[in-house]
Amino acid sequence: MSNEQTPGPAAAPRPHRLTAAAGLAALEGLALVAGGAYMLVMGLLGSPDKPEQAEMGGLTLIVLALLPLLAARGLLKCRAWSRGPAIITQIMALPVAWTLLRSEGSLLIPAGVVLAAVAVASLVLLVNPETNRALGIRGPRDA
Repeated sequence: MSNEQTPGPAAAPRPHRLTAAAGLAALEGLALVAGGAYMLVMGLLGSPDKPEQAEMGGLTLIVLALLPLLAARGLLKCRAWSRGPAIITQIMALPVAWTLLRSEGSLLIPAGVVLAAVAVASLVLLVNPETNRALGIRGPRDA
């Protein structure tokens, strides 16, 4: 008997919907990192009214970026646990998008539209039955 392991059955290919959901989650995470880095740099080098508040806000955004980035990595690896953090990220993004849409800033309204579109598209992709099957998540009918 050989010590070599025989390869198991070939893993099913990752659905395109799951890849797209992972990409959108990663995009949101990278946007949070960029926004946090900008706030942090402006707090350190710029002249904000409250530098401590800008620095803490920047650090907070960078830490919050871990949730969608880890979820995106898990989705790419077809890990069932990753759908929960990805859905939570999208649900948290919807009120932020609403706030941006109701603002009076010229750049904030388009940002709100993009954020809302990404959040809704991600939610649709994440609750898709094909995505659930790829992640090994069973619904109440499958129990």
